[in-house]
Amino acid sequence: MSGDLGAAIVGCGVIGLNHARAIARTEGIRVTALVDVEAAAAEALAQGVAGEGGGRPRAFDDLGSALAAGGVDLVVICTPSGLHAAQAEEALAAGAHVLVEKPLDVELPRARRILDLARRHPDRVVSVMSQHRFDPAAEVVARTVRAGGFGRITGAVATVSWWRSQQYYDSGRWRGTWRLDGGGALMNQGVHTVDLLLWFLGRPVEVAASVARMAHDGIEVEDVAAATVRFASGALAVLHATTAAYPGIGTRVQVHGTLGSAVIHDDRLEYFHALEETDLADGSGARDQSAEVVDAEHVRGGARDADAFVRGHARQYADVVAAIRARVQPAVRVEDALAALALVRSVYVSATLARPVPFDDVLEGAYDGLDPVVRALAPEEEVP
Repeated sequence: MSGDLGAAIVGCGVIGLNHARAIARTEGIRVTALVDVEAAAAEALAQGVAGEGGGRPRAFDDLGSALAAGGVDLVVICTPSGLHAAQAEEALAAGAHVLVEKPLDVELPRARRILDLARRHPDRVVSVMSQHRFDPAAEVVARTVRAGGFGRITGAVATVSWWRSQQYYDSGRWRGTWRLDGGGALMNQGVHTVDLLLWFLGRPVEVAASVARMAHDGIEVEDVAAATVRFASGALAVLHATTAAYPGIGTRVQVHGTLGSAVIHDDRLEYFHALEETDLADGSGARDQSAEVVDAEHVRGGARDADAFVRGHARQYADVVAAIRARVQPAVRVEDALAALALVRSVYVSATLARPVPFDDVLEGAYDGLDPVVRALAPEEEVP
């Protein structure tokens, strides 16, 4: 494949804009089409893309028309979460590669269909936006875990302490619904942190959870979720996500082992220590090694530019472009996104049953009938 890859962005809201900016910073790809049921949104983003120097993409009101027009190698799905799987299926059926904004979908059965399609089309790259795996802080922690630098991993604490106003939920009829948001603070705001937890600790075994709606009206989903997760390694983790923590104090992931620990706070390394010869037996002599394992801008408290969020997306775009060129699998595969979705669903199922649930049973469909998303889909309602 020669020349730049052509990308069609489906969904031209704020997330679509972020993807357009990331593509503009990535070599070997450009936006050739924009798709949105709201013509004004597509036209506005088209002007923005042209302003980035990438040429003016064509605007369409449906994905089928964009694919039929040609020039689309990669379909980027940035629509409400409940539409992801159907649009990914349409893109794959047309022979395109696919990148889905998190989560893969809101419903496990539909997400499993995407996995099946991806396996039946190994020549296609299918990835889900998990940009925090490409953050330098996360990469160094993952490498250290895999190299045994922290010893035996004993546990982790992952928390997303955000605030979303009532106005946020009132701004769109799809927000806070099971059908299109697929869940609340954990699904919508916390799924990236769930993904990092899985990347660091491996496969879950059992989940025990509770959820609550504490600070918002008129929504179907939770604004607080808390869970304990037991992993196949024996490690235990605490998972917490909320949009009811005024004024919002960020995201934090702690990883602990018998030879070291690390803390990532808002994508930057707050603490890192792996055992040194100078360590005292009781651990009191341990020092923070953060500045030695990542550049200063990736240490918490260091200077950070306003484009950090977009640059995170651009790192994953570079991986996707390289995978398409080399005809290999991307760093983030459908299996990874399906596991993250299944862990979120495990939290909801456990909260519904008020007891622990086996992760594999949820992943494989044993509890699909209890899934609140499935219940919300019957009877079918018009998509807002």
